Amino acid sequence: MFSKACEYGIRASIFIAKNSHEGRRVSPKEISKQIDSPQAFTAKILQALVRHHIIKSVQGAYGGFEIDKDLIATIKLSQIVEAIDGNSVYSSCGLGLKECNKNHPCPMHDKFESIRNDLRDMLENTNLEELATGLKNGKAFLKI
Repeated sequence: MFSKACEYGIRASIFIAKNSHEGRRVSPKEISKQIDSPQAFTAKILQALVRHHIIKSVQGAYGGFEIDKDLIATIKLSQIVEAIDGNSVYSSCGLGLKECNKNHPCPMHDKFESIRNDLRDMLENTNLEELATGLKNGKAFLKI
């Protein structure tokens, strides 16, 4: 459903949010290791998240990535998905066809439409605070 870049972007944002709650900035190397993603690819994803004002990059000896504590609860998963994958997840065909719409539907179009609507609802109503708290409490994980 999401691109690999988007999956890594969500994981990275959750990891950064958890550490920001603890007053820690995290390096790209640490993020890459903790979310099990290639370091160079992770760096590009982090740049996109910075450009979209989801995370903040701080330069220098004590630099790294962080999210302002008071903003963590306001950042929705939909913002992360849009920053990396755009809005195609809400409109793309469930079978991957290039042209699929109400006028020219694929065999799964009607059934997949409700899935996309549920996905949009979940992404727009889930924030980083919820996900980082699950990670912090040990009820969720980012890496096997």
